[in-house]
Amino acid sequence: MYKPRVYVETTIPSFYHTTRTSAFCLARREWTRRWWDDHGSEFERVTSRAVFDELSRGNYPSRDAALALIRDLPRLQTSPAIRDILATYFRNRLMPADPGGDALHLALASYHRCDFLLTWNCRHLANARKFDHIQRVNAALGLIVPTLVTPMELLGEDDGKDY
Repeated sequence: MYKPRVYVETTIPSFYHTTRTSAFCLARREWTRRWWDDHGSEFERVTSRAVFDELSRGNYPSRDAALALIRDLPRLQTSPAIRDILATYFRNRLMPADPGGDALHLALASYHRCDFLLTWNCRHLANARKFDHIQRVNAALGLIVPTLVTPMELLGEDDGKDY
């Protein structure tokens, strides 16, 4: 049976285990946990070394738990093609010029033909105002654009909870 492939970006394990207590963070934590625990098995979840590297930086209370959450997920590999994609993204001002950041997540998910890129990064990734630009650049590269979504958008319609 086919399972859609979801690239799990850094913000997902981070929010799953966040210790921040603002209403904003608590809501994101709840939606992330609900998707991961109740619907995650409906998808082929993948990640990358870049996500592990980002989560490993710094010393914060939920670091080990965030890393443990994704420890067993398959990791998409980088290649020379990924470096070329990044260079094109930066030339076209698609993302900030950080070779280990948001552009790398999009490049990996696009190159490896993921159906979804799951993120809470609504500034650079799950941003409807940026989607056309992302789509044009990826089309010029011959790449698909994964659907850029938050966990809230991937929750099943039948989970019976109102917001």
